[in-house]
Amino acid sequence: MRKLFYLLLLFPFVFDSCKKCDDKNPTTCESNHRPVVFMHGFLASGDTWANQVMRFTTNGYCENLLFAFDWNTLSQGNNNALLNAFIDSVLNVTGATQVDLVGHSAGGGLGYGFCEDSARAAKVAHYVHIGSSSQSSPAGVNDEVPTLCISSPDDKTAGNTTITGATNITLYGTDHYQVATCAEAFLEMYKFFNDGKSANTATIKELNTEIKISGKVLALGENTPLNGAIVKVYEVNAANAERVGSTPAHTLTADKNGFWGPVNVKKRAYYEFEVTNPNSSTDRKIYYFREGFIHHNPLVYLRTLPSPTSLAGVLLSSLPSNDNQSVLAVFTSNQATVAGRDSLFVDNVELSTQQITPASATVIAMFLYDDNNNQQTDLTKPAAFGFLNQFLSARDMFFQTSTPSAIPLRFNGRTLHVRNLKSQSEGVIVAVLD
Repeated sequence: MRKLFYLLLLFPFVFDSCKKCDDKNPTTCESNHRPVVFMHGFLASGDTWANQVMRFTTNGYCENLLFAFDWNTLSQGNNNALLNAFIDSVLNVTGATQVDLVGHSAGGGLGYGFCEDSARAAKVAHYVHIGSSSQSSPAGVNDEVPTLCISSPDDKTAGNTTITGATNITLYGTDHYQVATCAEAFLEMYKFFNDGKSANTATIKELNTEIKISGKVLALGENTPLNGAIVKVYEVNAANAERVGSTPAHTLTADKNGFWGPVNVKKRAYYEFEVTNPNSSTDRKIYYFREGFIHHNPLVYLRTLPSPTSLAGVLLSSLPSNDNQSVLAVFTSNQATVAGRDSLFVDNVELSTQQITPASATVIAMFLYDDNNNQQTDLTKPAAFGFLNQFLSARDMFFQTSTPSAIPLRFNGRTLHVRNLKSQSEGVIVAVLD
């Protein structure tokens, strides 16, 4: 019964068996790997690691040995205790005696500090420290945990860091987020966890079958799960984001831990995820539009607006709620938008400029709305976001709603369309650019 309890606690990351996959994709996974626990950084969530999880499964890891630890980076609570309980759950479910632990940015601070206790360190076979602070010695009270430090001089947040006595890897051309999500980082982690053996590939395998997805509904910033959230999944036309048919392909209810799914979706088809809180008459719906899936993905996260009394909620309470305009959040889920390196156009307006997305800002997410309520676009930063200089930003952009239409987004040669939904009666739009 205890193992069943832990299994339910960690679902959906354990829904796949470690047996032979479907006949259309004759690949086997290897259950002899140690489980891996990934920790995200400030204001992020477990979906930071979606591409890395897919790379590990492409290279033979069983999906039920790969875990994302969601934590509230705005909280001063006892995160070591929460992480310790999570790792204990992983060990109970998998039967392993140790995990391989990975921390990015603030998650690196958490991971390194976690190992500064001998009982906790004994549960960690390897520790990977990515885009985080320099340290004077490897992890562990007596430097006993083998440690890999990955950093980049092009990371404008953490910079090129080292850990004396650890294996130090420098990646070039990667921003603060990319240093954790890129293929090069995966290759180094795989080799580190597997006694120097190299991965077969860093390319995520495109499957020749329907794609299985699942994830969580969490509040932005705090990562608080939304128990009972209703998730409706609609297939949409890639050319204009209009729904294909009037009924959802799937209707799901998130459990008390925010988990939803798994469900099957068509390979490379485009989908809209409509998220509703049935327990609140004031919470606005959130509509996620995503690029097509090519590989099973258990880390499809759907963030809702946080409580207005929370730290993140105070910031986002300034988002307009009126039917004269759309409110659009653009999330580049595996990298920042960096002026001079990347190209981002929304509704044919360039946002990848030195003023809006300089390398120093590491802009991962951007809220776009008519801050002045004058039905004009001037690209000024709303006052509510004025104190933020990294990661999360906003700009004044007007999206009309009098005529239903699509809003095009073009990012580094790829195009994604979203609908111009009314921000009060319909809700907030999120475009996820993988």
